[in-house]
Amino acid sequence: MPPRINIPPVTRILLIVLGLQSVLSAAIRYRQWSAHSEIVIPYLNLIPQLSLVYPWTFLSTTLVESNIFTLTIACLTLFNGGRYLERAWSSREFAKFLVVVALIPNTLCFGTMIMLFAFTRNERWTLTTIAGTVPIQISFLVAFSQLVPAHTVTLFRGLLSLRVPRFPLLYIGVVILLCVTPILSSAHFFLAIFGFLTSWTYLRFYKPVFPDLDTSQPSSLRGDASETFAFAEFFPGPVRPFVASVSSQIFDALVAVRICTPFSAADISAARGDHSFVQRSAPGGARAEAERRRALALKALDQRLHAATAHAAARAQNAPTPPSVNPPMPSATGPTVQTQPQVGSQKAMTTRPGEILGGTNYNPDGDGDRSG
Repeated sequence: MPPRINIPPVTRILLIVLGLQSVLSAAIRYRQWSAHSEIVIPYLNLIPQLSLVYPWTFLSTTLVESNIFTLTIACLTLFNGGRYLERAWSSREFAKFLVVVALIPNTLCFGTMIMLFAFTRNERWTLTTIAGTVPIQISFLVAFSQLVPAHTVTLFRGLLSLRVPRFPLLYIGVVILLCVTPILSSAHFFLAIFGFLTSWTYLRFYKPVFPDLDTSQPSSLRGDASETFAFAEFFPGPVRPFVASVSSQIFDALVAVRICTPFSAADISAARGDHSFVQRSAPGGARAEAERRRALALKALDQRLHAATAHAAARAQNAPTPPSVNPPMPSATGPTVQTQPQVGSQKAMTTRPGEILGGTNYNPDGDGDRSG
């Protein structure tokens, strides 16, 4: 029987929609292809000049890839990252996260293209296709930076070791390089930047935190006030103080206009693990750790049961076989000698009935008359 691949529901829907829309886009482009015109699909992709009458494209365009290379990367990212995050956060929270990191970057990129057209009067900006899973991919990297900030990934057989918070900036660098090739367009650069900022802002200030049932952690906590998830932690050490200073000023400005809310003392204590609060640098970390330990315990128990079963089977094979005893065959002529009644007992039963009946004599009336 082939192994069954368990895919959570939201991740499964994402993969199906991504495949269907990408195949539909490729079919339309193939059918309308010409050497002298650029094909745009305003009802499937987000085109600043044409898609205002198709508002669903602000979401649907995220799950459309235009070539086989980006489609393969997108499928692998959604399959592996989506399964991990959906099981760590629940399907509902994962779906909310996807809507945020898809809708907001697409809207900001749409506005950026309009502004560039207003400054340059170049119509090419308003006809640029805004599509692809770039904001989702970089948001997954930001989420992993929050869940496992101290994890180190070793590449090229130990030649390169990077901590997980370094990958978002590395991803942005790769996107910049691919933007000078036909694989990606200039819109993907803005999608990567806005996706990075949107996902970090949502996880830092707005995402609800799962309460730990074993502690007194309240259920109304939001965001992640831990120092390991600060914005400056994504940058290398030499530029980290400068980034921390700039980000602090931006945060103060956002607090002044009431876009962000400053963290309370309880939030900071919860992030540090003080006062019976759970460390919030990894939402759902306690539950994930409990599930991991339970899986390891079940695996060890299963191995012990298999070992005990194999040992018992080996002992049964090596044990000597006892001699077989055939049951006695019943005789067709009657009972055996041991079961036949004794002669003395037959005589006692026939000649001395009185003794057997307790000494009571029985004489019929006719016999008494005759004797008289």
